[in-house]
Amino acid sequence: MTSDLTVRPAVPEDAAGIARVHIQAWRQSYAHLLPAASLAGLEQGPREERWRNILAAATSDVWVVCAGREIVGWASAGVGRDDGGPRPRELQGIYVLAGQYGSGAGQLLLDAAVGSGGAYLWIAENNPRAFAFYTRNGFVPDGATGSHELAGTPVRILRMVR
Repeated sequence: MTSDLTVRPAVPEDAAGIARVHIQAWRQSYAHLLPAASLAGLEQGPREERWRNILAAATSDVWVVCAGREIVGWASAGVGRDDGGPRPRELQGIYVLAGQYGSGAGQLLLDAAVGSGGAYLWIAENNPRAFAFYTRNGFVPDGATGSHELAGTPVRILRMVR
């Protein structure tokens, strides 16, 4: 299925498409974690501006996966943000639209973002689909846990390492 997909580094003109996917993927992936009102309140404009700033700063590597010309997923990775993190490289985010589940889009993004080398990531504790994906790719929980706020809601998170 991946033959219809392409992955490439993101460019500033991708900010709108990345923001659209970010919002839609949160609504699809986090409906069981976040209040419906919080998810409904996510707005394109502020998210797009945030992505313009991230892409302009170039402090993280960002990739997009496209079906034709349409962005259907994105990933970001960079130097680990944790003091004394378990690996130098952190997968900071990866989201794919639900319509692309099973297409290979997520794998293309993960491979672009961290390759097959060592890396770590933080994941919502109650996210079985993502947990299974990362486990298939050699990531295991290392025992570190915490809390992260998503759309104003605290969510328990755990760290996975490969």
